Amino acid sequence: MKIALTGTPGTGKTSVAELLRKKGYKVERFDEIGKDYIIGYDKERGCNIVDVESIDNIFSKKKEKGILFIEGHLSHLLSVDIAIILRCNPYELEKRLKKKGWNKRKIMENVEAEALDIILCQACNIHGEESVFEIDTTGKKTEEVVMELEKMIKKGFKEKQKRVDWSEWLMENAGQI
Repeated sequence: MKIALTGTPGTGKTSVAELLRKKGYKVERFDEIGKDYIIGYDKERGCNIVDVESIDNIFSKKKEKGILFIEGHLSHLLSVDIAIILRCNPYELEKRLKKKGWNKRKIMENVEAEALDIILCQACNIHGEESVFEIDTTGKKTEEVVMELEKMIKKGFKEKQKRVDWSEWLMENAGQI
């Protein structure tokens, strides 16, 4: 089973992936493979543009026994069985991205993307709502997030949980967007 571990930058993907790896899960980083498939550079956003289709072809050919997690904020664009989206309250996400030293413009772009459910909408459009799950990482330790994820795995991704909703943040910040 291939599982995308995705989410807006700063939601905890890398930390969760590292702990999953330590627990014996197979984890691959989208960014590691993506660096070989850079097709351009977005000056406005300050980031590389990658050939997602070529990366998808690579992962589509992988036949893993058990679970393969593919970690990265674009991994939900790949042909996966399940997409796990890590979510974070926009106020906390802003603090996390400031801690990383990101510039204000890039922070706001990502905070707005989180509040507007951009990755959730993309994942649902590609995989269908029944294959997309969210975990709110706000105020949680990495171990807690991994425990939630492992519960989902044990239950065969059968239980649907309430969708994360940041509309309150949107209402409070409407004039700034």
